[in-house]
Amino acid sequence: MLADAVPVVIVNVSEDRCDGVVISSGTSEPVHVPLPRFSLVKAKEDRNMLGTQLMMHNLRRRAAKPSEEEVLTRAIQRVRVGEAGHRPNPVQDILRNRWEEVVKPIINALGIPRIEYQEAGATFPRIWWCLTGPLAFLPLHAAGLYGSEVPETIHNYAISSYTPNVSSLIARVRGSRLNDNQATSGLFLNSQPSPPGASPIPGTIREVRLINDMAGKTKVRALKAEGDECLEYMEQYSSIYLACHASQDTIDPLQSRFIFHKGSLSLGAIIQRDLKNADLAFLSACETGTGEEKVSDEVVHLAAGMLAAGYCRVVATM
Repeated sequence: MLADAVPVVIVNVSEDRCDGVVISSGTSEPVHVPLPRFSLVKAKEDRNMLGTQLMMHNLRRRAAKPSEEEVLTRAIQRVRVGEAGHRPNPVQDILRNRWEEVVKPIINALGIPRIEYQEAGATFPRIWWCLTGPLAFLPLHAAGLYGSEVPETIHNYAISSYTPNVSSLIARVRGSRLNDNQATSGLFLNSQPSPPGASPIPGTIREVRLINDMAGKTKVRALKAEGDECLEYMEQYSSIYLACHASQDTIDPLQSRFIFHKGSLSLGAIIQRDLKNADLAFLSACETGTGEEKVSDEVVHLAAGMLAAGYCRVVATM
C-alpha cells in the first residue's frame, strides 16, 4: 500500500529508450510518460560532468580548512573564470537539461500546477522518485531553469523525495502508521568533529548546538557517543542526527560505516538492532546517499541501509 494520492515516479533509463512510470494509491493503471529527448548516453555524460564539478570545487568531502594547494587551485579557477567572462555553468546546464527532458514532462503528465512561494497558504504536493541507472546520481530534486529572468524549477511544483525501490516505500508507509501510536518521541544528536586519521570538521559542533537549542523542551540527548553506546541511544530515540565522517564500502555495503572518535559504527551493526521506534535519520555526512557507479541499479549507500534498518525517513547527501 502506497501513501494516499502521493505519486511514485519510476524512471527507466536504458539503451533502447527512457520512460517514466507513475503509480499511486487508488489508481487502477500506472501512467506511462515517454521521455524521447532523454537517453542513457546523456545520463552518463551528466553524471560524469557533475562528478567532475564536485571534485573541482572540493565538494566531495567535509573539511575544516582547505590546504594551501586547494586555496591556490580555487584562486586559479576564479582567475580563469574572470578571463573567460560569462562562462557557461556546467551544473546549471545539467539541471536545465534534466528539467526539460525528464522532470517537466512528468510534471505535465501529472497535471501539477505551478505554485508561487508567496501565495498565502500554499501547499506543495510530494513526488517520490525511484531512479535507475546513472540517473540515480543526478539531483532531480534541484532540476530547473536557473539564471533566467523568470526561473522555473521543480520547487515551483512539488517537494521531492527518493526511494531506492517501491518495496522500501511500502514498508516505510506501514512503519510510519505503526509509529504514530507506538514510537517514543525524542531526538539523539551525535557529533564527531575530530576522528583520528580524518580531517577535522568543527562545524558539526555548531550544527548540533543549534539543533539542540531549537528543539527546546523536546526530548533531546546530545553527546559524542561511540559505537555500542550510539546503538543504545538509537534504540531509545525515534530520531537521530549524525554529524560525522562516513565511509561507503561498495564491495560489502554492510561494512559501510560512520566514523567516530573511537572506532566506528557499521551499517551491519545497525541493521542487527531492533529499531522498532525508528522514524527519522538525518545523516550530516558526505556521500551518504551516493551509490556505486558500477552497480547503479543496486542500492548500496548508507541512506538505503538506514531505510532497511527501519527508519521511515532518511535525509542524506548525494
